[in-house]
Amino acid sequence: MVNRTVVSSFLLAGFSGCLYCQMTVFFVFFFIYIFTVLENLAIILLVIQDSKLWKPMYIFVGNLSFLEIWYITVTMPNLLFNNVTGNQEISYNGCVTQLFFFTFLGATECYLLAIMAYDRYIAICNPLQYTVIMQDMYVWCLLISSWSFGLFTPVVPIYCLTQLNFCGPNKVDHYFCHVSPLLSLACGNIKTKELVDFIVSVFVLISSLSVIIISYICITWTILKMPSSHGRQKAFSTCTSHLAVVCVYYGSMGFTYMRVTPASSISLNKLVSVLYSVITPLLNPIIYTLRNHDVKLSLQKVFGKQNCLKQKLFH
Repeated sequence: MVNRTVVSSFLLAGFSGCLYCQMTVFFVFFFIYIFTVLENLAIILLVIQDSKLWKPMYIFVGNLSFLEIWYITVTMPNLLFNNVTGNQEISYNGCVTQLFFFTFLGATECYLLAIMAYDRYIAICNPLQYTVIMQDMYVWCLLISSWSFGLFTPVVPIYCLTQLNFCGPNKVDHYFCHVSPLLSLACGNIKTKELVDFIVSVFVLISSLSVIIISYICITWTILKMPSSHGRQKAFSTCTSHLAVVCVYYGSMGFTYMRVTPASSISLNKLVSVLYSVITPLLNPIIYTLRNHDVKLSLQKVFGKQNCLKQKLFH
């Protein structure tokens, strides 16, 4: 078989600019990356160590935090390394691998967000049946299904990508191996690849978003029928926080992927990609957990134990 790929490596343009701009980009993304990893890791450890958080809602949140750590790690360390060393090169296989895991984790997050919306639907609309429906086995089946569907999502698109010819130039106008700038570098007909990407993106986004929309329509209807104004306000506050992240994540993902010709507007795609690949992993722990009453109590308990331990050591 003839190897039809002439290009053996790509050059990631990143966020080009003056030296001061490059250093600013490095420090901004470095601190975002470190803070994102630490806060998501803190949520995971908090859920594991506090038995009061061993509930479906927090199990889903813990899985989301675990995913966010890897989701931002797929792209950010390579961007930081390239920014510091000035070496923008990434191998062809490395580029394809990065795109595979980025697509896999992105699709999995869509399914996890849908599962979390479904969990809130059961909790608010069918509270008496919640413990019966959301048993441990069912919860883990939902989680395994979301990760499995996410894992198989990039198989066909990545296969189609590997069938394309890359004859040069090899400079990818992005900070990671994103499909849009890669397609702009391909030689020959890319219509089939664009169509496959569009169909897969529509299936992932529409299927998961439909669950979220239907769940929140039912939740809203149930909340409006609540007699207590305090209960309505509390429930609406939780819903708006969740929906804010969903709107940012799905809006930016839809803009990037749900187009028949995604190779256009590459510079705009680069900025939009920051929303769902960097900002969303940063905000998710704050919105989903740190505003939660149970999590606040768990954090107070942890810090209370640490303060008691310090007092014992010093006295």
